[in-house]
Amino acid sequence: MRPVRAAHRPVRAAAGLTGRVVRHRWARRLRVAAAVALTAVIGSMTGVMLFARADLNVGPFSAEMSVTPSVHGGTEVNIPPLGSLHLDSHRGPVHLRVALGSLDQSRTEALIDNPTAISTAGERAVDEVVIGVTRLALRTLGLAVLSALILAALIFRDTRRTAAAGLTALVVTGGSLGLAAATLRPDSISEPRYEGLLINAPAVVGDARRIADNYGRYSEQLQTILGNVSRVYSTISVLPVYEPAGNTTRLLHVSDLHLNPSSWGLIRTVVETFEIDAVIDTGDIVDWGSSAETSYVASIPSIQVPYIYVRGNHDSTAIQAAVARQSNAVVLDDGLTEIDGLTIAGIGDPQFTPDKSETNEAGDDSGPELLTAAGDRLARTIRDSGKKVDIALVHDPAMAQPLSGVVPLVLAGHKHSRSVSTLPAPTAPATDPSASASPAPSASAEPLPALTTRLMVEGSTGGAGLRGLEDEDPTPLSLSVLYFDENNELKAYDDIQLGGTGESNVEMQRNVIGLEPDPVPTPAPSGPSPQPSR
Repeated sequence: MRPVRAAHRPVRAAAGLTGRVVRHRWARRLRVAAAVALTAVIGSMTGVMLFARADLNVGPFSAEMSVTPSVHGGTEVNIPPLGSLHLDSHRGPVHLRVALGSLDQSRTEALIDNPTAISTAGERAVDEVVIGVTRLALRTLGLAVLSALILAALIFRDTRRTAAAGLTALVVTGGSLGLAAATLRPDSISEPRYEGLLINAPAVVGDARRIADNYGRYSEQLQTILGNVSRVYSTISVLPVYEPAGNTTRLLHVSDLHLNPSSWGLIRTVVETFEIDAVIDTGDIVDWGSSAETSYVASIPSIQVPYIYVRGNHDSTAIQAAVARQSNAVVLDDGLTEIDGLTIAGIGDPQFTPDKSETNEAGDDSGPELLTAAGDRLARTIRDSGKKVDIALVHDPAMAQPLSGVVPLVLAGHKHSRSVSTLPAPTAPATDPSASASPAPSASAEPLPALTTRLMVEGSTGGAGLRGLEDEDPTPLSLSVLYFDENNELKAYDDIQLGGTGESNVEMQRNVIGLEPDPVPTPAPSGPSPQPSR
């Protein structure tokens, strides 16, 4: 028996040491502090989620503001039945939600009888919102502390621990609200993300014709949105769309329809709702390029605005000819055209891959060279034209690099994924030392003093066709509205995305040139751009 007892001695000694550590006063204090902190956080979160609400009047609306814990922060403005606006207004663990509720009958009637009252309501809206947010913040702070005190009193039944829980709730909630205030971005209202019915988007978000000049003026943007929604509610009938300014040109960029019949209805809706001046299609309108597919392009005249098209690698010359026969179509294949003062150049994809392959390759090693050569050819055409070209159209982004410094904007498709970047600046070629010509520039390649070229790659407006249904999540339908001012400069663009099944519910992101983060320069492509995997 003695050996067994001796073997158990180290175990008993370790257990005794553990027990003494656990019973040590500092360990006990840490456990109590952790329990108090956890109680304070749970109590304050419960109180905030259940009761942190405040009612206020914004113009003709009775609105409710609420605060909920969140990882990313931000603000959500619900405008039933039109949809919702999401603003990247602040950081921190606090999410602000504003729900526009019923209309006050007397205030609404005043708006109808006196249209100038809408502007007056907009001027007061900023002060009303500031007062409402301040009142909500104080209410949230008080509710968080009170809830933590009540919960701590029920759990601990100790005055000191209850007071400590209340103090912890005060620090945590006050710090969260302070972080939200410190990271406030008033200009975020210039770039709202809209979710709701597509036809309501312009009425809620507003026109982008003046947004480049006013994006920093929070109050004016708030007045604009309030005025738009007020008009919608007060007129009740047809939703209003802002009249386009005389110096604004709106282009709709679509790409990679891939025989999806629902694409035409979507394009028609956007053209009518956003008052589009012309549609730009950067290729892959069909899948196989066969003669049987030529009937698909017969829907182009239903768009009822100019339809500018460049050939994709899935489009045959027969498909290109079928597009050219449509009454409102303009086919660009190493050529130029003009729309509302905008000069547009384009060239078709030099390769034809009539299958579902995932690369734009004709089956040999000449693919990358063909793409680059096509871009070089279009760049020479632009230079030889002697005109200032505003937009260049290609299908594959690998064709875009030779256009860097030649045009300010290149539109492309092919990747079935939306992206915006800047092309690397062109470099001067090294001179031949054996040349006997007049003095040559430096032999080293140096960046040329050229304009910056933005490359905008569109997603698939057809949801990648049938291949878009191969994944568990269907490929979304993507298209973009581009806004140009009287100087033919891109001022803003709206990215529109629908579910891959063509749902009417839409997500729209307003992007303002100068307010958005600078696009990241992309390296010059050394080969063809792969399509997304199936």
